[in-house]
Amino acid sequence: MIQFGLSAPFRGPLANPADCRTLARAAEDLGFDVLTVADHIVVPQQIGANYPYSETGEFAWTADGSTDCMEQFTLLAWLAAVTTRIRLLTSVIVVPHRNPLFMAKSLATTDKLSGGRVTVGCGAGWMREEFEALNIEPFDQRGRVTDEYIRVMLALWTQGRADFDGEFVSFEGVACDPKPVQYPHPPIWIGGESLLAIRRAASLGNGWYPFGSNPKFRMDTVETYVARRDVLFAEAERAGRDPATIDLAYNCAFYDEAARTKADGGRLNFTGTAEQRAEDILALGAAGVSTMILNLTSHDLDKMLDRMHHFAEDVMPLVRSAG
Repeated sequence: MIQFGLSAPFRGPLANPADCRTLARAAEDLGFDVLTVADHIVVPQQIGANYPYSETGEFAWTADGSTDCMEQFTLLAWLAAVTTRIRLLTSVIVVPHRNPLFMAKSLATTDKLSGGRVTVGCGAGWMREEFEALNIEPFDQRGRVTDEYIRVMLALWTQGRADFDGEFVSFEGVACDPKPVQYPHPPIWIGGESLLAIRRAASLGNGWYPFGSNPKFRMDTVETYVARRDVLFAEAERAGRDPATIDLAYNCAFYDEAARTKADGGRLNFTGTAEQRAEDILALGAAGVSTMILNLTSHDLDKMLDRMHHFAEDVMPLVRSAG
């Protein structure tokens, strides 16, 4: 059965304790399965036009000049405390931004406090200016850093006394307790659509978590998704891995209750009537997707709650009755 998730407010007018709590608990009550938390530590004033999820490359935040955003790990732990069932997904951690020993410790702690509800979405990052402001490993090395930091976390979670000798991190006989509740560790989902991200998912990930709105690797139809999924399967087989061991997730940023039109004039998938959206979701599930993250975000609390109720009451039953 396909599971559904949505994003918790981490910036804007709803990024406050009362509204975050209301939305998180409503998500649980309505039967959503996953709550996601995004990641930025700082937002430099000048940002190059290389954001991967817009047609122009412009970062959406630069349009209104707003730079507020809550810290991901802190919000993740806070959400764990105000919920009881829903899974908590980092969507995604910019892995090179934080020390991997800290990440292993923090995520294991939240996994323990939440009763084993953390899923670790990982990405390499895209904003060169944020890397430079944080004074971390160089932006151009971010892929190698990401791979190594993930391996560090896995070592700390699965070894009693961990040793690691890498390009960026080395230590001997380090204990990092408590261990996560989930054994052998929380699921690692690799975000990204590029071949490098796909290879990372094939070698290090428990799941692949692409966004459907990347213009370079557009996956706004089931057919284009399947074509990219098959690249993942081929890379997994090349790495000696059974593709069936990789969970498939999908982030649908363009989900909308109103029908939207593609460039060719046809209806954009995952938009339109409840029946149309349910049919599209079922086709995605038939392609192997087990978790779908929906864009139900609004800067107005009542409107966001209405969108959540609409999906849970009008679309979710059509999908689950057919499944």
